[in-house]
Amino acid sequence: MSGPAPGSPGPSSDRIIRIQHLTKVFREKKRSVTAVDDVSLDVFHGEIFGLLGPNGAGKSTIIRILTTLMQPTSGTAWVDRYQVTRNDEEIRGIIGVCPQNSTLDVELTAYDNLEFYGKLLNVEERILHDRVMQLLEMADLTDRAHMPVRTFSGGMRRKLEIVRAFLHRPLILFLDEPTIGLDPDSRWEVWQQIEKLNSEKTTIILTTHYMEEAEKLCHRVAFMDRGRLIALDTPENHKRAIPAGDLIEIGIETMHEGLLPAIMATGLVKSVEAKDNRVIISALNGSRVLPSLIAVFEKFSMPMTSISIRSPTLEDVFIHLTGRKLDAGSGKNSTAGGRQKP
Repeated sequence: MSGPAPGSPGPSSDRIIRIQHLTKVFREKKRSVTAVDDVSLDVFHGEIFGLLGPNGAGKSTIIRILTTLMQPTSGTAWVDRYQVTRNDEEIRGIIGVCPQNSTLDVELTAYDNLEFYGKLLNVEERILHDRVMQLLEMADLTDRAHMPVRTFSGGMRRKLEIVRAFLHRPLILFLDEPTIGLDPDSRWEVWQQIEKLNSEKTTIILTTHYMEEAEKLCHRVAFMDRGRLIALDTPENHKRAIPAGDLIEIGIETMHEGLLPAIMATGLVKSVEAKDNRVIISALNGSRVLPSLIAVFEKFSMPMTSISIRSPTLEDVFIHLTGRKLDAGSGKNSTAGGRQKP
């Protein structure tokens, strides 16, 4: 999915969510924890907007505020034309929410789960059956409509939950870590479903810490870290912001202590890092610098078991912005600009 140009990131430039200086502080007995720290951003009508970051970054807290489940400590936000904390009932009428934790009744059938939820939402009886069947077809669950949900796989349950949140045709659909815990095949099926819902002009707010998920689905991505918004742009522009360009990974059997400084001494690379049995090198043009890199390896009589060149990913962007991976601190044995990283 190709992202739009900066400044006009969605299919429409109409702002459907506005967040201004939003802050949420949780006060405990002996300390305060700032979960969201002065965040301001806009979401545009019809786009898939990604909130990315590690666990504890503040993504889910923002979702809870926008969906009226939590009040901010300061700042404010508008969902369509309604202000949070002032128009909560109106907001709940135009949004759909698929939370992280499953809320399906696994003893009921797929049809009964959707029908029960539709009645809670006061969907008209005369259209409810057709709407339920339409959503089951959208989730590729028509043949399992009258089977208990306990017999479903994790991916099937997740798809059912997502279409359930869409039952009343909301303007905005909030998906909080929609594929967490799913196997790759199930995750791909959920991605297809999200794109299908977005094709109906539904604005989708997606929180995830899977970078490939955001790269596949999102028109724009907001990186969150420790409660703060640290970058916001299209996936393509995020990746262009990395000054190093391509990433070269070379597999090795053993490491020579002089290798990393020698690679930096070529003057052709921006950084080099040794990780497990790989040497990871960033350079502006990977294919052009590769012959010089091979010469360095030959100088140290170090055989290479594999070579790959790839463009940066959103994971690389996060590392560039924070110096850390999503699930760990900065890597060991890495050199950037000729200096050893801590």
